[in-house]
Amino acid sequence: MTQKKKSLFNKWLNCFGLLLGALVLTACGTVLSPSDESSDGKETVTLWAGGSDNVKVGMDKIVKAFNDSEAGEKYDLKLEFILSGTGTQSLSDRIIAATETDQKDTDYDLILVSDAEYSSYVEQGGEDVFLPYDVENIPNLDKVVTKVSDGDGYLVPYRGTTVVLAYDSAKVATPPKTADDLYQWIKDNPGRFAYNTPGSGGAGSSFVQTAIYNFLPEEAMTSSDPKWAAEWDQGFDLLKELNGDMYQSGGKVVYPNKNQGTLDLLVNGEVDMIPAWADMLITNLSNGTLPDTVKMAQIEPGLTGNVDGMAIPSIGSNSEGAQAVMDFMLTTDAQQILLDSMAAIPVIDSSQVSSENSKYLEDLNIESFRTSSIGTLGTELNERWDKEIGTMAQ
Repeated sequence: MTQKKKSLFNKWLNCFGLLLGALVLTACGTVLSPSDESSDGKETVTLWAGGSDNVKVGMDKIVKAFNDSEAGEKYDLKLEFILSGTGTQSLSDRIIAATETDQKDTDYDLILVSDAEYSSYVEQGGEDVFLPYDVENIPNLDKVVTKVSDGDGYLVPYRGTTVVLAYDSAKVATPPKTADDLYQWIKDNPGRFAYNTPGSGGAGSSFVQTAIYNFLPEEAMTSSDPKWAAEWDQGFDLLKELNGDMYQSGGKVVYPNKNQGTLDLLVNGEVDMIPAWADMLITNLSNGTLPDTVKMAQIEPGLTGNVDGMAIPSIGSNSEGAQAVMDFMLTTDAQQILLDSMAAIPVIDSSQVSSENSKYLEDLNIESFRTSSIGTLGTELNERWDKEIGTMAQ
Protein backbone atom coordinates (compact mmCIF):
# COMPACT_ATOMS: atom_id res chain seq x y z
CA MET A 1 0.00 0.00 0.00
CA THR A 2 1.41 3.42 -0.99
CA GLN A 3 1.90 6.15 1.62
CA LYS A 4 -0.98 8.16 0.10
CA LYS A 5 -3.34 5.17 0.32
CA LYS A 6 -2.25 4.50 3.91
CA SER A 7 -3.05 8.09 4.81
CA LEU A 8 -6.50 7.88 3.23
CA PHE A 9 -7.11 4.54 4.96
CA ASN A 10 -6.14 5.95 8.35
CA LYS A 11 -8.44 8.92 7.82
CA TRP A 12 -11.27 6.52 7.02
CA LEU A 13 -10.55 4.54 10.19
CA ASN A 14 -10.61 7.70 12.28
CA CYS A 15 -13.95 8.75 10.81
CA PHE A 16 -15.35 5.28 11.39
CA GLY A 17 -14.13 5.36 14.98
CA LEU A 18 -15.82 8.70 15.62
CA LEU A 19 -19.05 7.44 14.07
CA LEU A 20 -18.94 4.25 16.14
CA GLY A 21 -18.29 6.25 19.29
CA ALA A 22 -21.30 8.44 18.57
CA LEU A 23 -23.45 5.39 18.07
CA VAL A 24 -22.29 3.94 21.40
CA LEU A 25 -23.12 7.18 23.17
CA THR A 26 -26.56 7.23 21.57
CA ALA A 27 -27.25 3.59 22.45
CA CYS A 28 -26.30 4.16 26.07
CA GLY A 29 -28.50 7.22 26.29
CA THR A 30 -25.68 9.54 27.33
CA VAL A 31 -25.30 13.17 26.49
CA LEU A 32 -22.02 15.07 26.41
CA SER A 33 -21.72 18.11 28.67
CA PRO A 34 -25.24 17.72 30.12
CA SER A 35 -24.39 19.94 33.10
CA ASP A 36 -24.49 23.06 30.90
CA GLU A 37 -26.85 25.68 32.18
CA SER A 38 -30.39 25.58 30.85
CA SER A 39 -31.94 28.57 29.12
CA ASP A 40 -32.99 30.02 32.49
CA GLY A 41 -29.46 29.78 33.89
CA LYS A 42 -30.06 26.75 36.12
CA GLU A 43 -27.86 23.65 36.29
CA THR A 44 -29.51 20.55 34.90
CA VAL A 45 -29.72 17.43 37.06
CA THR A 46 -30.99 14.27 35.36
CA LEU A 47 -32.63 11.55 37.42
CA TRP A 48 -32.86 8.10 35.84
CA ALA A 49 -35.41 5.60 37.07
CA GLY A 50 -37.14 2.42 35.99
CA GLY A 51 -40.05 0.28 37.04
CA SER A 52 -43.83 0.25 36.82
CA ASP A 53 -46.26 3.06 36.01
CA ASN A 54 -46.81 3.92 39.68
CA VAL A 55 -43.11 4.70 40.08
CA LYS A 56 -43.19 7.05 37.11
CA VAL A 57 -46.25 8.85 38.48
CA GLY A 58 -44.50 9.35 41.80
CA MET A 59 -41.25 10.53 40.24
CA ASP A 60 -43.05 12.98 37.95
CA LYS A 61 -44.58 14.59 41.03
CA ILE A 62 -41.22 14.63 42.82
CA VAL A 63 -39.61 16.38 39.85
CA LYS A 64 -42.28 19.09 39.84
CA ALA A 65 -42.04 19.58 43.60
CA PHE A 66 -38.24 19.80 43.52
CA ASN A 67 -38.26 22.34 40.72
CA ASP A 68 -40.81 24.41 42.65
CA SER A 69 -38.72 24.24 45.85
CA GLU A 70 -35.86 26.44 47.01
CA ALA A 71 -33.37 23.97 45.51
CA GLY A 72 -35.13 24.47 42.18
CA GLU A 73 -33.85 28.03 42.09
CA LYS A 74 -30.39 26.63 41.32
CA TYR A 75 -31.13 23.26 39.72
CA ASP A 76 -33.52 22.06 37.02
CA LEU A 77 -34.41 18.42 37.67
CA LYS A 78 -35.32 16.25 34.66
CA LEU A 79 -36.58 12.66 34.66
CA GLU A 80 -35.57 9.86 32.28
CA PHE A 81 -37.79 6.82 32.86
CA ILE A 82 -37.48 3.26 31.56
CA LEU A 83 -40.74 1.31 31.87
CA SER A 84 -40.15 -2.27 32.98
CA GLY A 85 -41.03 -5.10 30.63
CA THR A 86 -40.78 -2.99 27.48
CA GLY A 87 -37.78 -4.85 26.08
CA THR A 88 -35.63 -1.72 26.00
CA GLN A 89 -32.11 -1.71 27.38
CA SER A 90 -32.27 -1.72 31.18
CA LEU A 91 -30.88 1.09 33.29
CA SER A 92 -28.21 -1.16 34.78
CA ASP A 93 -27.07 -2.28 31.33
CA ARG A 94 -26.74 1.35 30.24
CA ILE A 95 -24.79 2.37 33.33
CA ILE A 96 -22.44 -0.62 33.14
CA ALA A 97 -21.85 -0.18 29.40
CA ALA A 98 -21.05 3.52 29.83
CA THR A 99 -18.75 2.76 32.78
CA GLU A 100 -16.86 0.03 30.93
CA THR A 101 -16.24 2.36 27.98
CA ASP A 102 -14.85 5.07 30.30
CA GLN A 103 -17.50 7.62 29.44
CA LYS A 104 -17.45 10.82 31.51
CA ASP A 105 -19.72 13.81 32.03
CA THR A 106 -22.86 11.96 30.96
CA ASP A 107 -26.41 12.83 31.98
CA TYR A 108 -26.56 9.93 34.45
CA ASP A 109 -26.39 12.27 37.43
CA LEU A 110 -28.59 10.28 39.81
CA ILE A 111 -30.32 6.91 39.55
CA LEU A 112 -32.88 5.04 41.58
CA VAL A 113 -31.46 1.70 42.69
CA SER A 114 -32.54 -0.67 45.46
CA ASP A 115 -30.21 -2.17 48.01
CA ALA A 116 -31.00 -5.51 46.37
CA GLU A 117 -29.57 -4.25 43.06
CA TYR A 118 -26.58 -2.39 44.48
CA SER A 119 -24.21 -5.35 44.70
CA SER A 120 -24.97 -6.31 41.09
CA TYR A 121 -23.88 -2.86 39.91
CA VAL A 122 -20.63 -3.13 41.87
CA GLU A 123 -19.97 -6.67 40.67
CA GLN A 124 -20.30 -5.68 37.04
CA GLY A 125 -19.12 -2.07 37.07
CA GLY A 126 -16.42 -2.23 39.74
CA GLU A 127 -16.00 -0.52 43.10
CA ASP A 128 -15.92 2.92 41.48
CA VAL A 129 -19.23 2.64 39.63
CA PHE A 130 -20.80 4.99 42.21
CA LEU A 131 -19.52 8.08 44.01
CA PRO A 132 -19.81 8.29 47.81
CA TYR A 133 -22.13 10.98 49.07
CA ASP A 134 -21.09 13.71 51.49
CA VAL A 135 -23.28 13.70 54.61
CA GLU A 136 -22.79 17.46 54.95
CA ASN A 137 -24.58 17.90 51.61
CA ILE A 138 -27.54 15.81 52.77
CA PRO A 139 -28.55 17.18 56.19
CA ASN A 140 -31.94 15.42 56.04
CA LEU A 141 -30.13 12.11 56.48
CA ASP A 142 -30.54 12.78 60.21
CA LYS A 143 -34.28 12.10 59.76
CA VAL A 144 -33.85 8.66 58.21
CA VAL A 145 -34.84 5.69 60.36
CA THR A 146 -34.44 3.04 57.64
CA LYS A 147 -31.14 1.29 56.90
CA VAL A 148 -29.98 -0.16 53.59
CA SER A 149 -28.72 -3.74 53.58
CA ASP A 150 -25.93 -2.86 51.14
CA GLY A 151 -24.24 0.26 49.79
CA ASP A 152 -23.85 2.21 53.02
CA GLY A 153 -22.15 5.53 52.25
CA TYR A 154 -23.21 5.36 48.60
CA LEU A 155 -26.90 4.54 48.67
CA VAL A 156 -29.44 6.91 50.25
CA PRO A 157 -32.82 5.26 50.95
CA TYR A 158 -35.97 7.08 49.92
CA ARG A 159 -38.74 4.49 50.35
CA GLY A 160 -39.39 0.99 51.59
CA THR A 161 -41.45 -1.66 49.85
CA THR A 162 -42.26 -5.33 49.98
CA VAL A 163 -44.25 -7.96 48.10
CA VAL A 164 -47.46 -9.24 49.67
CA LEU A 165 -50.30 -11.52 48.65
CA ALA A 166 -53.21 -9.72 47.00
CA TYR A 167 -56.43 -11.73 47.12
CA ASP A 168 -60.15 -11.35 46.45
CA SER A 169 -61.78 -11.66 49.88
CA ALA A 170 -65.14 -12.43 48.24
CA LYS A 171 -63.66 -15.70 47.02
CA VAL A 172 -60.93 -16.38 49.58
CA ALA A 173 -62.28 -16.27 53.11
CA THR A 174 -59.04 -17.13 54.87
CA PRO A 175 -55.75 -16.29 53.11
CA PRO A 176 -52.63 -18.39 53.65
CA LYS A 177 -50.55 -17.49 56.70
CA THR A 178 -47.33 -19.33 55.85
CA ALA A 179 -45.40 -20.16 52.70
CA ASP A 180 -46.38 -23.80 53.02
CA ASP A 181 -50.04 -22.77 53.39
CA LEU A 182 -49.72 -20.75 50.17
CA TYR A 183 -48.27 -23.63 48.18
CA GLN A 184 -50.99 -25.94 49.45
CA TRP A 185 -53.66 -23.34 48.55
CA ILE A 186 -52.31 -23.20 44.99
CA LYS A 187 -52.56 -26.98 44.71
CA ASP A 188 -56.07 -27.00 46.19
CA ASN A 189 -57.26 -24.24 43.85
CA PRO A 190 -55.76 -25.03 40.44
CA GLY A 191 -55.77 -22.17 37.96
CA ARG A 192 -56.66 -19.51 40.54
CA PHE A 193 -53.15 -18.23 41.24
CA ALA A 194 -50.70 -16.43 38.96
CA TYR A 195 -47.29 -14.81 39.20
CA ASN A 196 -45.53 -12.85 36.46
CA THR A 197 -42.31 -14.00 34.82
CA PRO A 198 -39.51 -13.07 37.25
CA GLY A 199 -37.53 -11.23 34.60
CA SER A 200 -40.44 -8.87 33.84
CA GLY A 201 -41.24 -7.60 37.31
CA GLY A 202 -40.26 -7.72 40.96
CA ALA A 203 -43.45 -9.34 42.27
CA GLY A 204 -42.90 -12.51 40.25
CA SER A 205 -39.19 -12.39 41.03
CA SER A 206 -40.01 -12.20 44.74
CA PHE A 207 -42.32 -15.22 44.54
CA VAL A 208 -39.62 -17.24 42.77
CA GLN A 209 -36.77 -16.16 45.04
CA THR A 210 -38.82 -16.82 48.15
CA ALA A 211 -39.77 -20.32 46.98
CA ILE A 212 -36.11 -21.11 46.32
CA TYR A 213 -34.40 -19.36 49.21
CA ASN A 214 -36.77 -20.70 51.86
CA PHE A 215 -34.76 -23.91 51.51
CA LEU A 216 -31.46 -22.07 52.10
CA PRO A 217 -29.89 -20.45 55.18
CA GLU A 218 -31.12 -16.90 55.83
CA GLU A 219 -27.64 -15.53 55.10
CA ALA A 220 -28.02 -16.60 51.44
CA MET A 221 -30.75 -13.97 50.95
CA THR A 222 -28.18 -11.18 51.13
CA SER A 223 -25.22 -12.88 49.46
CA SER A 224 -24.00 -12.87 45.87
CA ASP A 225 -21.66 -15.82 46.45
CA PRO A 226 -22.00 -18.18 43.42
CA LYS A 227 -21.94 -21.17 45.76
CA TRP A 228 -25.62 -20.64 46.54
CA ALA A 229 -26.65 -21.35 42.94
CA ALA A 230 -25.76 -25.00 43.57
CA GLU A 231 -28.40 -25.05 46.32
CA TRP A 232 -31.34 -23.99 44.14
CA ASP A 233 -32.49 -27.43 42.99
CA GLN A 234 -34.99 -28.06 45.78
CA GLY A 235 -36.68 -24.72 45.19
CA PHE A 236 -36.88 -25.27 41.45
CA ASP A 237 -38.42 -28.68 42.08
CA LEU A 238 -41.15 -26.92 44.07
CA LEU A 239 -41.79 -24.43 41.26
CA LYS A 240 -42.03 -27.28 38.76
CA GLU A 241 -44.46 -29.05 41.06
CA LEU A 242 -46.65 -25.92 41.24
CA ASN A 243 -46.49 -25.22 37.50
CA GLY A 244 -49.51 -27.32 36.52
CA ASP A 245 -51.74 -25.54 39.06
CA MET A 246 -50.98 -22.02 37.83
CA TYR A 247 -53.35 -19.80 35.83
CA GLN A 248 -54.26 -21.22 32.43
CA SER A 249 -55.60 -19.77 29.22
CA GLY A 250 -56.56 -21.85 26.21
CA GLY A 251 -55.70 -25.00 28.12
CA LYS A 252 -52.09 -23.90 28.73
CA VAL A 253 -50.32 -22.50 31.78
CA VAL A 254 -49.61 -18.80 31.33
CA TYR A 255 -47.15 -16.66 33.26
CA PRO A 256 -48.19 -13.03 32.70
CA ASN A 257 -45.76 -10.34 31.63
CA LYS A 258 -44.96 -7.60 34.18
CA ASN A 259 -46.42 -6.92 37.61
CA GLN A 260 -49.41 -5.25 35.96
CA GLY A 261 -50.15 -8.43 34.03
CA THR A 262 -51.05 -10.39 37.16
CA LEU A 263 -52.88 -7.42 38.65
CA ASP A 264 -55.07 -7.28 35.53
CA LEU A 265 -55.98 -10.94 36.00
CA LEU A 266 -57.05 -10.22 39.57
CA VAL A 267 -59.12 -7.20 38.49
CA ASN A 268 -60.87 -9.27 35.81
CA GLY A 269 -61.60 -12.10 38.23
CA GLU A 270 -59.55 -14.62 36.24
CA VAL A 271 -57.53 -15.46 39.34
CA ASP A 272 -58.18 -15.08 43.06
CA MET A 273 -54.69 -14.47 44.38
CA ILE A 274 -51.33 -13.06 43.19
CA PRO A 275 -48.08 -11.73 44.62
CA ALA A 276 -47.96 -7.93 44.28
CA TRP A 277 -45.88 -5.01 45.43
CA ALA A 278 -47.56 -3.48 48.46
CA ASP A 279 -47.21 0.07 47.13
CA MET A 280 -48.58 -0.86 43.70
CA LEU A 281 -51.51 -2.67 45.32
CA ILE A 282 -52.35 0.20 47.66
CA THR A 283 -52.14 2.74 44.84
CA ASN A 284 -54.64 0.75 42.79
CA LEU A 285 -56.94 0.29 45.78
CA SER A 286 -56.90 4.00 46.63
CA ASN A 287 -57.68 5.12 43.06
CA GLY A 288 -60.47 2.57 42.64
CA THR A 289 -58.77 0.48 39.95
CA LEU A 290 -59.12 -2.60 42.14
CA PRO A 291 -62.44 -3.68 43.67
CA ASP A 292 -62.70 -3.05 47.42
CA THR A 293 -62.94 -6.79 48.00
CA VAL A 294 -59.22 -7.08 47.22
CA LYS A 295 -57.17 -7.36 50.40
CA MET A 296 -53.52 -7.92 51.21
CA ALA A 297 -51.91 -10.55 53.38
CA GLN A 298 -48.40 -11.36 54.53
CA ILE A 299 -47.00 -14.83 54.97
CA GLU A 300 -44.22 -16.24 57.13
CA PRO A 301 -41.45 -16.44 56.06
CA GLY A 302 -42.35 -13.29 54.16
CA LEU A 303 -42.10 -12.63 50.45
CA THR A 304 -39.03 -10.55 49.72
CA GLY A 305 -38.88 -6.79 49.45
CA ASN A 306 -36.22 -4.14 49.61
CA VAL A 307 -35.31 -0.56 50.39
CA ASP A 308 -35.28 1.63 47.30
CA GLY A 309 -32.54 4.24 47.23
CA MET A 310 -30.62 6.76 45.18
CA ALA A 311 -27.00 6.54 44.02
CA ILE A 312 -24.64 8.83 42.10
CA PRO A 313 -22.97 7.14 39.09
CA SER A 314 -19.32 8.11 38.70
CA ILE A 315 -19.98 8.77 34.99
CA GLY A 316 -22.40 11.61 35.79
CA SER A 317 -21.71 15.31 35.56
CA ASN A 318 -23.49 16.98 38.47
CA SER A 319 -22.86 15.21 41.79
CA GLU A 320 -23.64 18.32 43.85
CA GLY A 321 -27.00 18.68 42.14
CA ALA A 322 -27.62 14.97 42.65
CA GLN A 323 -27.04 15.36 46.39
CA ALA A 324 -29.46 18.28 46.46
CA VAL A 325 -32.11 15.94 45.02
CA MET A 326 -31.17 13.25 47.55
CA ASP A 327 -31.68 15.72 50.38
CA PHE A 328 -35.04 16.87 48.98
CA MET A 329 -36.31 13.28 48.74
CA LEU A 330 -35.89 12.99 52.52
CA THR A 331 -37.99 16.04 53.32
CA THR A 332 -41.42 15.66 54.86
CA ASP A 333 -42.98 17.14 51.72
CA ALA A 334 -41.31 14.60 49.41
CA GLN A 335 -42.08 11.67 51.71
CA GLN A 336 -45.69 12.84 51.77
CA ILE A 337 -45.79 12.91 47.96
CA LEU A 338 -44.37 9.38 47.80
CA LEU A 339 -46.89 8.10 50.34
CA ASP A 340 -49.81 9.78 48.56
CA SER A 341 -48.83 8.85 45.00
CA MET A 342 -47.04 5.52 45.45
CA ALA A 343 -48.10 4.29 48.89
CA ALA A 344 -44.38 4.24 49.62
CA ILE A 345 -43.40 3.22 53.14
CA PRO A 346 -41.63 6.31 54.55
CA VAL A 347 -37.96 6.15 55.49
CA ILE A 348 -38.42 8.94 58.04
CA ASP A 349 -40.59 8.79 61.17
CA SER A 350 -43.96 7.75 59.74
CA SER A 351 -45.81 9.91 62.28
CA GLN A 352 -44.60 12.94 60.33
CA VAL A 353 -46.60 11.94 57.25
CA SER A 354 -50.13 10.66 56.86
CA SER A 355 -52.70 10.25 54.12
CA GLU A 356 -55.59 8.09 53.01
CA ASN A 357 -53.00 5.46 52.15
CA SER A 358 -51.87 5.26 55.78
CA LYS A 359 -54.83 3.00 56.59
CA TYR A 360 -53.48 0.37 54.20
CA LEU A 361 -50.01 0.50 55.73
CA GLU A 362 -51.49 -0.37 59.12
CA ASP A 363 -51.97 -3.93 57.85
CA LEU A 364 -48.29 -4.33 57.09
CA ASN A 365 -45.95 -5.73 59.71
CA ILE A 366 -42.68 -4.01 58.84
CA GLU A 367 -40.76 -6.27 61.21
CA SER A 368 -41.55 -9.24 58.99
CA PHE A 369 -40.13 -7.64 55.83
CA ARG A 370 -37.36 -9.70 54.22
CA THR A 371 -34.60 -8.10 52.20
CA SER A 372 -33.14 -9.89 49.20
CA SER A 373 -29.77 -8.79 47.83
CA ILE A 374 -28.19 -11.51 45.69
CA GLY A 375 -26.47 -9.42 43.00
CA THR A 376 -25.91 -11.03 39.61
CA LEU A 377 -27.26 -14.30 40.97
CA GLY A 378 -30.67 -12.73 40.41
CA THR A 379 -30.05 -12.61 36.66
CA GLU A 380 -28.74 -16.17 36.68
CA LEU A 381 -31.79 -17.32 38.63
CA ASN A 382 -34.17 -15.65 36.16
CA GLU A 383 -32.37 -17.25 33.24
CA ARG A 384 -32.66 -20.68 34.82
CA TRP A 385 -36.36 -20.05 35.47
CA ASP A 386 -36.84 -19.17 31.79
CA LYS A 387 -35.21 -22.44 30.72
CA GLU A 388 -36.76 -24.81 33.27
CA ILE A 389 -40.12 -23.28 34.22
CA GLY A 390 -40.98 -20.84 31.46
CA THR A 391 -40.61 -23.53 28.83
CA MET A 392 -43.07 -25.77 30.68
CA ALA A 393 -45.83 -23.27 29.84
CA GLN A 394 -45.18 -23.41 26.08
